[in-house]
Amino acid sequence: MVGADEPEKAKQFYDAVLGALGIGEGNALGERVYYVSATGAFGVGKPADGKPACHANGGTVSFAASGKDAVDAFHAAGLAHGGSDEGGPGKRPNAPGNAYGAYLRDPFGNKICAFTQLPEGE
Repeated sequence: MVGADEPEKAKQFYDAVLGALGIGEGNALGERVYYVSATGAFGVGKPADGKPACHANGGTVSFAASGKDAVDAFHAAGLAHGGSDEGGPGKRPNAPGNAYGAYLRDPFGNKICAFTQLPEGE
């Protein structure tokens, strides 16, 4: 779960970036939106304590991608829907395995990424 003071704007952004990963449209429940897939669940919306939303300094939420094309589509969708680049698609030599990923900030400052493991030798 990450915070966002504008749930409708958050839904538009996350429907696009998570849709690029094959995750269905979010389910809006009150002032929050939830996404469910075979690999997990994610929520975005107004904090329960009623205070303004803020992002975690140093925090990153990661999503599994089915392959390199999905990572690329995730990043492109994020930029097209109000996100900002935090590290474009590419191999990540400091990550475990043969990782390929991309990083974004959503329109509210939350840092997110998508990753896949490339086949050996790629």
